[in-house]
Amino acid sequence: MRFAQYTKTLAIVAALPVLLQACSQPATPPAAAASPAERGKYLVTVVGSCEDCHSPKLLGPQGPTIDPTRRLSGHPVADKLPPTPAGAIAPDKFGAVTTNDFTAWVGLWGTSYTANLTPDKATGLGSWTEDMFIKALRSGKHQGEGRPILPPMPWQNFSQMTDADLKAVWAYLQTLPPVQNAVPDPVPPVEAALVPGK
Repeated sequence: MRFAQYTKTLAIVAALPVLLQACSQPATPPAAAASPAERGKYLVTVVGSCEDCHSPKLLGPQGPTIDPTRRLSGHPVADKLPPTPAGAIAPDKFGAVTTNDFTAWVGLWGTSYTANLTPDKATGLGSWTEDMFIKALRSGKHQGEGRPILPPMPWQNFSQMTDADLKAVWAYLQTLPPVQNAVPDPVPPVEAALVPGK
């Protein structure tokens, strides 16, 4: 009987330094949950890489870098496209060509310009509702019911996101400084340019 009590006491004494050390460590607070806008920033800038196409760039020795004053404001309205090389886009040639800042694309579908995602009321998403935004990314239709959203916008991928993630993206976009930039409407393809050999 005495030996069993002695063994228990030794076990407690041996464990005491570990227990004291654990009790003396400050409690680690649980990680604060990211706000919807913080989650949305992560989804837009890291996961979705939306700035690759929707942000105008500054061209320098390191190549194109995002213009921080026009972040996510879409194709600059003042930038005119150079002519597309004759015969470059065809089923047996290139599928698309793009501007050097990736904000405008010409392909078999015609010419598409990346949208202004800032909350500017006249030229961006400021006149949209969250529901319109989610519906647009689910349906592939401008404002959720208009013309088709054209390539290269991968709306089919975004349509697979959860409602919570799409709402987070919307919340982040609403925190951006509004940038007035009336992006041009898409231009339909020129049929003659799509026929090989013409």
